[in-house]
Amino acid sequence: IDSITVMLFLATVTIELARLLKFNPIPVIIAEIFASNVGGSATMSGDPPNIIIGTALGYSFFDFVVNTGLIAWIGMLVVLVFFYLAFRKQLKASQDTLNVDTAQYPDPKQAITNKTHFMINTGIFILAIVLLVTHAQTGISVASIGVIAAVLTIGFAFLNHGHGAIHIIKRLDWQTLLFFFGLFVCVGGLEETGVLKALADFIGNAAGGNIVIVVSIILWVSAFASAIVDNIPFAATMVPVLVNLSQTGGFDLHPMAWSLALGTDIGGNGTPIGASANVVGTAIAEKNGDRRAHV
Repeated sequence: IDSITVMLFLATVTIELARLLKFNPIPVIIAEIFASNVGGSATMSGDPPNIIIGTALGYSFFDFVVNTGLIAWIGMLVVLVFFYLAFRKQLKASQDTLNVDTAQYPDPKQAITNKTHFMINTGIFILAIVLLVTHAQTGISVASIGVIAAVLTIGFAFLNHGHGAIHIIKRLDWQTLLFFFGLFVCVGGLEETGVLKALADFIGNAAGGNIVIVVSIILWVSAFASAIVDNIPFAATMVPVLVNLSQTGGFDLHPMAWSLALGTDIGGNGTPIGASANVVGTAIAEKNGDRRAHV
């Protein structure tokens, strides 16, 4: 599941758990942000830059699993060890002061107000996951799968209670959608005017025809740039650069693509604005009255 979607519900759940169990949610939310970005690099649908790279270059879900999956899980082990060492004292202190009667915990079933609606929407969600995993076999694009899931959800909400569909549409993040629309127009303009080709030529000349140097440049530039600029626009900008490097410089496209995916996904952890999952996680923490996640 996309890292942004994961953080939307997981950060909220963490806040609620922190209120119940009386612990500081910030270390956990930051760890979840890191985990979602690093783990998201393992698949095509795990992080927005991967969706951009996979769609533009024709890669499948399992192409990412084979080429970036192992590195992603090694990164997850590093993240786990790091956050355990960094925050174990804070979490231990919270555990030592915990004195909560489990009888006051809410029953999870209370959250389900309509079992039929719950089962149908869960089925749509599972269908979307199955289609994402099998999109190479079915020939359905990732974008089409997202539209299918959205249409089914809106259609079901409209059939059962029209105001529910309107409520869903109103809650869509139109600002982000318009941002990406404008972004891809700008990237198309840079490609059309030759700016991206000039950048590709510069990287190729700097590498002296050595693919190892090219891959290293892409990996580290992607990591540092994604920490400053959100990794989604950076990935969208770099995809045409990789294509130009492959066509004009004769470099193998595949290792460059995997380097871009890993650099943007993992490098996005560097700052609160480095990846959209970071922005979502810190925004939810701030909304609940805690700005420490920005640190």
